[in-house]
Amino acid sequence: MPNKTIYVADDDLPLLQRAQELTGATLSGAIVTALRRLVEVEAAKRAGFDEIAVKVGSGRTVVKRFLGTALGEFHASTGLGQETYSLFRTSKGRFAVHHEQSELHTPVGPNAERSRKWSTGWRGWLGDWSPDQAWMRVPAQATFTVVDTPEELEPLLPPELYAVALQVIRDEPEVEDLDI
Repeated sequence: MPNKTIYVADDDLPLLQRAQELTGATLSGAIVTALRRLVEVEAAKRAGFDEIAVKVGSGRTVVKRFLGTALGEFHASTGLGQETYSLFRTSKGRFAVHHEQSELHTPVGPNAERSRKWSTGWRGWLGDWSPDQAWMRVPAQATFTVVDTPEELEPLLPPELYAVALQVIRDEPEVEDLDI
């Protein structure tokens, strides 16, 4: 295998050492890992994809990062909180669904029904200033699911977003490379 010489400024040596530690590889391996990622991201960007990062989990979250393009989003708000569905096409031609639910504050205990009325807005507060209320907090949570076909999206999405997704997927223009 031919050798290639890379000149590195003294100020950049700590960066190279840290890259080696993180990858657990030789300096050459760390550089190749970084270049492989750079080529993948830049090629995907030229093909029209973006680098997308979403948080997944409950409480302490994990960040999932991928290359894709947004196909649609659905927001709903109820008395229990808010939820958001985001749909993406990945650079590998698969489909990803990110589902977020906001933090919930739920009344509990013997006066829960009365507290639910209180939580409906300022009109519900009238006549209920009692100190005997109990609430439970459920942290926000988010899931991330990847599927291969549009049909697999149906149970994962609200009907409105699924209908739009099918239309967008069907109407996606074909790319014709011209040699002109």
